[in-house]
Amino acid sequence: MEGIGEDVASAAAPLNQWRHDMWKLFQYYLDKTTPHVVYRWVGTFVFVSMYALRVFYVQGFYIISYGLGIYLLNLLIGFLSPLVDPEMESSDGPLLPTKGSDEFKPFMRRLPEFKFWYSITKAFCVAFVMTFFSMFDVPVFWPILLCYWIVLFVLTMKRQIMHMIKYKYIPFNTGKQKYSGKKKSAATASSSGSRRN
Repeated sequence: MEGIGEDVASAAAPLNQWRHDMWKLFQYYLDKTTPHVVYRWVGTFVFVSMYALRVFYVQGFYIISYGLGIYLLNLLIGFLSPLVDPEMESSDGPLLPTKGSDEFKPFMRRLPEFKFWYSITKAFCVAFVMTFFSMFDVPVFWPILLCYWIVLFVLTMKRQIMHMIKYKYIPFNTGKQKYSGKKKSAATASSSGSRRN
């Protein structure tokens, strides 16, 4: 009995090694794409276009599109939300700057941009592959799903925007404000110009 288990383990070892090597290679190239934000999003747009054309051409798989839309909405909420929710976390001081004189704190997302991009790309790839299997083509009346998703999107975004207004944060970093000192007035500039003459 022990000989059979050892044979299976020794046969599986090269497969596990190959899988590990492939994962390392994939991770290497994924890490190389990190600084190339625009190119990553252009590639994702290509996947989104391929999926949209596939669904349009086949005229089906609307339930997959609806599930994909719900998942993307969930990712968007994570992308727009702060890492530490001021509503849930009680602390001694404010977590987000509330006045212009407060210390600059960059917006920390619950879902960083890279993970947001990676999750969206992966979701569209999985959804695209699912469109090749007829068992996922559930017959539904798609306008109802679309209307329901739009209502869900509007209500969720309204709640998120109200949260942003209540806690006074913007989910996009514009960078720390830079002050260049006092600007010279026009009278001072003209008087200094007349002194030179």
